[in-house]
This record gives sequence, structure tokens and C-alpha cells, in this order.
Amino acid sequence: MKDDDSAIPDGEERLAPLRERLDAIYGPVLAKTVWQTLTASKRVCWVRNPLIARDELPDGDPVPGLEDCFSVPGAERERLMAHPAVEAGAVYPMNPSSLLAVRWLEVAPQHEVLDLAAAPGGKTLQLAVAMGNTGRIAAVEAVRSRFHRMRANLARCGVTGAEFYLADGRSVGRKVPDRFDRVLLDSPCSSESRIRLNDPLSYAHWSLRKTREMVRKQRGLIRSAYLALKPGGEMIYCTCAFSAEENEGVVDYLLRRQPEAEIVPLPELRTPAPGHRSGLTSWQGRSFDERLAATRRILPDDLFDGFFVARILKPEPG
Repeated sequence: MKDDDSAIPDGEERLAPLRERLDAIYGPVLAKTVWQTLTASKRVCWVRNPLIARDELPDGDPVPGLEDCFSVPGAERERLMAHPAVEAGAVYPMNPSSLLAVRWLEVAPQHEVLDLAAAPGGKTLQLAVAMGNTGRIAAVEAVRSRFHRMRANLARCGVTGAEFYLADGRSVGRKVPDRFDRVLLDSPCSSESRIRLNDPLSYAHWSLRKTREMVRKQRGLIRSAYLALKPGGEMIYCTCAFSAEENEGVVDYLLRRQPEAEIVPLPELRTPAPGHRSGLTSWQGRSFDERLAATRRILPDDLFDGFFVARILKPEPG
């Protein structure tokens, strides 16, 4: 595919290579369902923030199996965002796939936690909620504008246990090795599951070349995250991309360089949605570590974004 596809106006044509890759990842029947989610209207999810007391909350349907998580039809997005509880920080709009990734990390009060690509701050907020504003969260973000927006977001939401660092996350592991009880790396990615075929801006920068560029950054970040973990600590690596290169390929890269690392099976979903699949153990003729079957691909639907999640343990020595 040429890097300049501006002459191709139709999203389906522009993204034909992505559709072919979905066929290869999921099989043609399931891939068709995944593709259709890129055109369908999605519900909007919000999470109650117990750090901010608020009597009046927006209307919403509970998301089964996810405490304090609710959704409204996509047509009500503007009404939700204008609600006083959102402005006050008592409610935070967040996709439930992202919420699952944070809750699977199983942070606890008094933990020291690293959020390695933290902006805009929704996951950092959920870490603070799970820790009851105890312990310490180091929230790292490399992009200055996103960094300052994150700080403002978290101050508004009542987060008091976070310290903020404007830094390239790839350098953190070398600076503070073996330090954190938990690390969350919601990695910068191609954001393929957030593409909308009726919104050309959502895929304006997508290309196979861009995907390969993302992989280089992701490899540096996952190595840094693992180095920063204490022995006995655990991390989550997640993305909202479909591509095997950004997901299983990045985790496989870590396992080849840190063979002692362990993949921890994720808990069973307590919610009837979304659908999910085990991680790939091969891609385009390349074999991955068989342990990647314990990672999980969350399938997109009218509520959940497509997501990849891997939980990784750094074992104690000896």
C-alpha cells in the first residue's frame, strides 16, 4: 500500500489491507463481524468515581459484571458530557475494555504503581480508586500537551496519590529498576479498534508502515516496564490495536529477551459481554511463544472496544 492514499476517498478501499489482516487474525466469518463494528453506532460508557462525592449522577444502564460502570446510547454522548457530575470529576467517561485492563492488574492499597503512558488519565484514576488514594502512582507521559491535560484531569477527579513525570517511558526502567509492585502499560498504538469508516480523520494516519513504526516504540516501552517491576511484581501490557505485530509480537519480543518472565492467565470474565479470543501463537509464518495463548483479545461490539491484554509476572530470583 502506498503511504499517500489521499486519492482513495472510500474508507473501505483505503483500509482494504486492514480488512485482509482481520481475516487472517480472526478468520473471515468473525472478521466480518469485527469489521461491522467499525461502522456501527457505539454506546458510551461512564464510571463512577468514589473519590468525589456527588448525589446526582447521570442516567445509565449498568454494565453487567463491572461495578460502578454504566452506559448510554451513543446519541446521548453530548448530554452525558454536559452533565455536572462529569464536570465535577465524579463521573469519568471510559470504555469498559480499558476498565477491564486496569482491574485485571489487581492493584492494592499501599502499592507503588507505575503508569507508563498515562495520559489522558482515566486508567490512572482507576488505579487511584482501587488503591483508595494510598500508596504512590508514578504517572509518566511523554507528550507535553497530553501531560498537562492529564494533570488537570486527575486533580479535578480528586487523585492525591499520584506524582507526574514528563518523560519518555522508554528510559524509566533503566533509571528506577526493580522498583514497582505493579506497572500498567496501555501502550501508544495504531488504535485500529477506534477507527470509524464514516470518519476519515480516524484512519487518516493508518498504514502498515505506521504500524511498524509503532512496534519499535512499543518494544522499548515494554522492556522499560518490565525492568521497572520489582521481582514478584506484575504488569499489564495492553493496546486497542488489532495487529499481531503490536500485540502478541511485542510480548513475544519481551519473552525472548527476558525468558524468565511469566504470562499470568487472566481472570474469567464476569460479564456476558464482550466476546474474546486467546492470543495468537503464530502470525504470517512466524511462531510466537506458546505462552501467548494465555493472553486475551477482547472482541469489539456496540459497547466494548477491541483490546489486547497480557498480564506478565517478573518472578522472584532463585
